[in-house]
Amino acid sequence: DIDRGTQSVSTLLSIFVFNIIPSFFEICLVIGLLWINYDSFFALISLLTVVFYIALTLAITTWRMKYRYQMNDMQSEANTNAVDSLINYETVKYFNREDFEVNRYDNTMARWEDVATKSFTSMTALNFIQGAVIALGVTVILITAAQGVVDQNLSLGDMIMIQALLLQLFMPLGSLGIVYRQIKHNFIDMNNMFDLLDQTPKVSNEQGAPALKVTQGRVEFNQVSFAYPGKNKVLKDISFTIEPGQKIAIVGQSGSGKSTLAKLLFRFYDVSSGSILIDGQDIKTHQQHSVQTAIGVVPQDTVMFNESIYYNIAYGKQDASMEEVKQVAKLSFIDEFIDQLPQGYDTLVGERGLKLSGGEKQRLAIARVLLKNPPILIFDEATSALDSYSEKMVQKALNGFSDQHTTFMIAHRLSTIKDADKIIVLGDGAIIESGTHEALLSNNGKYAQLWQLQSKDTSKQQS
Repeated sequence: DIDRGTQSVSTLLSIFVFNIIPSFFEICLVIGLLWINYDSFFALISLLTVVFYIALTLAITTWRMKYRYQMNDMQSEANTNAVDSLINYETVKYFNREDFEVNRYDNTMARWEDVATKSFTSMTALNFIQGAVIALGVTVILITAAQGVVDQNLSLGDMIMIQALLLQLFMPLGSLGIVYRQIKHNFIDMNNMFDLLDQTPKVSNEQGAPALKVTQGRVEFNQVSFAYPGKNKVLKDISFTIEPGQKIAIVGQSGSGKSTLAKLLFRFYDVSSGSILIDGQDIKTHQQHSVQTAIGVVPQDTVMFNESIYYNIAYGKQDASMEEVKQVAKLSFIDEFIDQLPQGYDTLVGERGLKLSGGEKQRLAIARVLLKNPPILIFDEATSALDSYSEKMVQKALNGFSDQHTTFMIAHRLSTIKDADKIIVLGDGAIIESGTHEALLSNNGKYAQLWQLQSKDTSKQQS
């Protein structure tokens, strides 16, 4: 949609400069010459023909536009299906669904061909009607001119000149129909792009909002509540404080609001009520860019650019040297893997990182955020795809690195966060309990139940 929209802007500019304006000038000039040099009847018939031609063209072309909309939808659907099946080729192979994907694509293209046939047929009918209107106007004028020659009101040369002027009139008029269709088609192609441009961001800066200045990295959640648009509250009156350099862990069952907390801190969304403070500054009243600059995030689902390993790591600091990249790769325990590759740090990772395993992608993501070196870190299930050994090594590196940073950890595996300064247990969008690992175990509450459950699962797997 964006590609079609940008191409349409360029096409429209060319049409107006090289077609519309010259054609309009030529039509006015020809009708004026017929009016001044010959009978006003010729000019009137020419004008009526032009008006009738344009009116029919506008009406029929507007009616035909529904086919263009449908063609665009079918083409977008076909492209989406093709890309989706190629990206998820492993899933397609696992379930032997190659024929299904081919048939799905073929069905979409068959619907596109059906709509394209209707579009072509209607365009042919429009061209026939346009030709008939022009032929009728020319016939009436030439018959009148011939009668003028017979009556000796016009010379044969006048008739030839009138015919030449009509050619000059209807040649641009014929192209005007094609140009109008192109304009309509291009405006349709631009609609989706304009819709995207007209969308208002979920989060916007207040007028004159200052930049956030982080000196320590103290984070406070004060009675924070939040609900996604049109849905019930996900978080209810959440209050806690992370002191500079502390590591706090958020645990809870799926849907309890853990990831939403991280998104609010990063200011993907603004809180519905309450406030989030960084060093005493309400992030809602400060520039979003400055808030996000102060925070580094390692998400649960890591996506890589189809570029080199160096590019993906250095994305955290685009002027980073190779030495800096290698240093954070070592901290993330990904350096040995990279050194074994034939092209090393110049190795392409494939689209969305398809050439890497889940654990390798997450360690690259950790290296990337370590290179950014922000005062506040968010790890959203950052070690979820790692094996036990890699998890311990990365956890050791994170522990050493997070001592100098305020760290916000979201975890499902409780073994990865037991050394956190504070653990907050969420349930149904509210804080159930909080404290250290030992204190929560002694409380025999929800955290203790989750710990015992995971310990049993681990024991079963080992046995």
